[in-house]
Amino acid sequence: MKILSAFLLCVLLTAQTVLAQVSAPASAPAAKPQDPTIPAIKYDKDGVTPHVGFMKNHKKFVQQAKQGGIDLLFLGDSITAGWAGNGREVWAKQYAKRNPANFGFGGDRTQHVLWRIENGELDGIKPKVIVLMIGTNNIGADDAEKISQGVTKILETARAKTGAKVLLLGVFPRGENPVKGAKQRAKITRINELVSKLDDGKNVRYLDLKDKFLQPDGTIAKEIMHDYVHLTPEGYAIWAEAMAPLLTEMMGQ
Repeated sequence: MKILSAFLLCVLLTAQTVLAQVSAPASAPAAKPQDPTIPAIKYDKDGVTPHVGFMKNHKKFVQQAKQGGIDLLFLGDSITAGWAGNGREVWAKQYAKRNPANFGFGGDRTQHVLWRIENGELDGIKPKVIVLMIGTNNIGADDAEKISQGVTKILETARAKTGAKVLLLGVFPRGENPVKGAKQRAKITRINELVSKLDDGKNVRYLDLKDKFLQPDGTIAKEIMHDYVHLTPEGYAIWAEAMAPLLTEMMGQ
């Protein structure tokens, strides 16, 4: 009897172990690297679940595009999105009368913007000018050549879909000083060197605002970029003022 009980207990424990292995959720696969030139949605950290905020904002931008009436479109990542935050007062003063729209979303890389504009955000609109600044979020994962190719593809897609002129901004400098931010700044310099060649003097104009954000010693003041990446209200005022002459020329007003 004891032998039988021991045998039954062994069988039960084995069955429980097998059941646990079968019912245990599989670990999430590692997120696959994304090519900066291939359209891709943004995923959560599990690499499988679409990022809720990304999809929500994409739908909002698509609906905004369907409403039309956009003459000036800003396209980019969190730095562009910040016009609705730290830049809101400057935005109201400088752009509100120009029928603007802001399609910036935090954390976006070139592949994410490319996916967004290939999936409805530019459908049916004909802005006079698109202000494009993208690429800083690619710096940690991609080389300058690939990033510049991603920027190029966004620009070409935007032009093909809308016919708009594009004011292409160089990636803004980042990092507190030239020493701490040496690698990032070197890559940014190379990206900007490559994309600056897209300027055709007519439909695509390139503008680098690096000198507007850097102090004479190469440092970035917290009064301009509070975390040495994102702009303060003063930083947005500098951006708007530096861009004003060329933007006015391109818009014809």
